[in-house]
Amino acid sequence: MANTYTQTYIQIVFAVKGRQNLISPKNREELHKYITGIVQNRGHKLLAIFCMPDHVHILIGLKPSQSISDLVRDIKAVSSGWINEKRWVIGKFNWQEGYGAFSYSKKELPKVINYILNQEELHYKKKFKDEYIELLREMNVTFEEKYLFDWVE
Repeated sequence: MANTYTQTYIQIVFAVKGRQNLISPKNREELHKYITGIVQNRGHKLLAIFCMPDHVHILIGLKPSQSISDLVRDIKAVSSGWINEKRWVIGKFNWQEGYGAFSYSKKELPKVINYILNQEELHYKKKFKDEYIELLREMNVTFEEKYLFDWVE
């Protein structure tokens, strides 16, 4: 598309269904690469990714040719199918419904990348629920806690 220029950076956060710890550290790097391929095959640029056992953070340079909701749908559908083909879990693997998507300026990228890549350290001190609610509040997102992810306490 001639004369169309964009620069959109989005952090996407979503969780494993039932918030179960199903993403094994031994499979993490392979899942990172697979999700990176999904994102790149749709024309976006993956800037950072980290899969915790029960949730995922992804930072993407988003192209305007696909909506965020369609991209997240594709990432979840294709990656869950692949995880099931790999038989990484007993039973059927699924992601929970819903996601968080948060926009950032180019100036904020180093901080966000560092935040994503250091998820393990963060979660020694903070539960995912607390992290997610804090992120929603920092970004001034109106929400009702009863409609957030299913939490495992």
